[in-house]
Parts: sequence; structure tokens; C-alpha cells
Amino acid sequence: MHTLVLGGIRSGKTALAEKLASDSDSTVVYLATATAGDEEMRARIQRHQQQRPPAWGLEEEPLALAGVLGRHAQAPDAPCLLVDCMSLWVSNLLHAGAETFARERTAFLEQVSSYPGDLVIVSNEVGLGTIGMDPLTRRFADELGWLNQALATLSGKVVMSIAGLPMVLKP
Repeated sequence: MHTLVLGGIRSGKTALAEKLASDSDSTVVYLATATAGDEEMRARIQRHQQQRPPAWGLEEEPLALAGVLGRHAQAPDAPCLLVDCMSLWVSNLLHAGAETFARERTAFLEQVSSYPGDLVIVSNEVGLGTIGMDPLTRRFADELGWLNQALATLSGKVVMSIAGLPMVLKP
């Protein structure tokens, strides 16, 4: 089952995604897209790592998510991949340039559509906020919104976390 977990900042979406991954019958690999650019982010990453079960695997990849999915898809028993999160990944791609953005986005969606194991993908919902004041912020919101729509189409289940409560959107 492919599941997309949406929510706002501090909505409980990662905790919900971790619960869904824990409920999987497969081994779990946490695929983190964050980079530790400052002390606050390093502390945030460390806190997330300490909260996860020690048996879970960890992959850290800020750009080439398709390669990670492709590699795990080849395993005899593809693990449940928990991808956290699309918001940081889109930001990373925007800073990597237009060619990298287009290539990696296309490759990732192709891998999502064919991944044989469970996938739990976390993303921020941008459709409920204000319109950004600068071109980069508007482009980020547009790209993340379009990515969320594509992932929702490819997912059998879509859940939105609001104040820590799951609201099932699909099926």
C-alpha cells in the first residue's frame, strides 16, 4: 500500500506516518531528505532519530530519492519505506537547479508508481496557506502542490493530519 500523509507544520504528520510504517508487515527503512544546515536543524534531526525504533534502517538522501527506491525495489522483500519529507526535498531540488529538479522529480514519481513494497510519504499541505510574496516562495508552493497531487493519484491511501488527528481523504 502506498500512503501519502499530508499536514501542516507540527500537525503530527510524521508521528502518524511512523505509526503507519510500524503497522506494516515489512521491515522499515526511514528515508530522510533533510540536511543539517544549522544547529537547530541538527538538533531536530537528532530528536527524530532518537524517537524512531532502533530496528529501523536509515537512508539519508537530499536529492536522488528515485535511486534509493530503485535499490530497495530490487530486494527480495522490499521494505516499507517511510519518506520524510517532500517539502524539504522540493526545497533541496529547487536549490539544485531546474535540470536536476525536473530529472529527479520525474524519476521519483516513476519509482513510486512501481515500488513493490509499502510506501509512506510525508508532505506538507500548501493549499491552505497564503500566497508567497516572492517568486521562489510561490514556485515552491506550486511545485509542492503539484507533487502532492501526483503522489495522491499514485497512492491507495491519503491521510491528512490535523492537530495529531488523522482525517482519511482516500479511499
